[in-house]
Amino acid sequence: MVCPKDNHLLSSKLAAPFSIGPVSIRNRVILAPMSGVTDLPFRQLALRYGAGLVVTEMVASRELVQDTAESWARLKSAGLKPHMVQLAGREAYWMAEAAKIAADNGADIIDINMGCPAKKVIGGYSGSALMRDPDHALTLIEATVGAVNIPVTLKMRLGWDENSINAPHIARRAEEAGIQLVTIHGRTRMQFYEGRADWDAIHAVRDAVSIPLVANGDVETIEDAEEILRRSGADVVMIGRGCQGRPWHAGVLAGHREPGRQEIIEVALEHYRMMLEFYGEAVGIRHARKHLAWYLDRYAPATTGADKAKIMTSKESGEVAAALLAALQAGADLAQCVQEAA
Repeated sequence: MVCPKDNHLLSSKLAAPFSIGPVSIRNRVILAPMSGVTDLPFRQLALRYGAGLVVTEMVASRELVQDTAESWARLKSAGLKPHMVQLAGREAYWMAEAAKIAADNGADIIDINMGCPAKKVIGGYSGSALMRDPDHALTLIEATVGAVNIPVTLKMRLGWDENSINAPHIARRAEEAGIQLVTIHGRTRMQFYEGRADWDAIHAVRDAVSIPLVANGDVETIEDAEEILRRSGADVVMIGRGCQGRPWHAGVLAGHREPGRQEIIEVALEHYRMMLEFYGEAVGIRHARKHLAWYLDRYAPATTGADKAKIMTSKESGEVAAALLAALQAGADLAQCVQEAA
């Protein structure tokens, strides 16, 4: 269920629907694919709270074809619609075969990862490393598009480094090959996540393609979302790290209401329970720690080191949940006191 809207937060452009090929998207705020973050529980919460579209964690194409458990876990949709699966790889064969598997298992859209800057990914000549060889990258794009009858999209950066800003060139060729939407993160690979994303530089891609363009990088607020669209000429905004510790935030940018403090506590605890159910208790406790740390940093920054250590190190899920509840409730009480004093 989508939360009700507060009209004073509503941006008509961000709230407007759009389409990726035949697939209708309810608004123009997309939750970015983030490995280790946008697993099924996180995506379920983001979609419930109003994100226009959510994307799986990066699924390694060869590993999916070779039937690894991690790849199948990342592929799961649990009925989420539209189901957008991001694939990564360096060889056309594996990308095409993985795309077929994804489509046969409910994917509505396939996204090709040419933007990940992680050393582990580029070391295998995947992710943003593909931008160093556009001709080879196009073989992957053509193979993926040709393998399925659902829309295929592309996510990349501005280029490998400041001396090779080739996103406009690749985007134009990708559109000619059948890509139906392109997303640009406004940094080069060599920048990683340092400095500020260059929203103006994305506009060169807008000039190169006629398909929908998504702008990504350093979006936190509604004002950021509207400004990145204005400066980039993009049609849609994507938000990633700004949603860590607040899976509802993409929906907020699209005009849905911000949860109150008590609801935030309830969502954090529900998120924890969902992760335990999805991964199993032992693995779920470990995978949840980064998320719980983000909730604490945002909503209970005064939590003592001892209390935070208990939440981050305990292997007993009940103890973790109780300590998290106490910390977030104390944070809410402190916030209320500060508000009343002001």
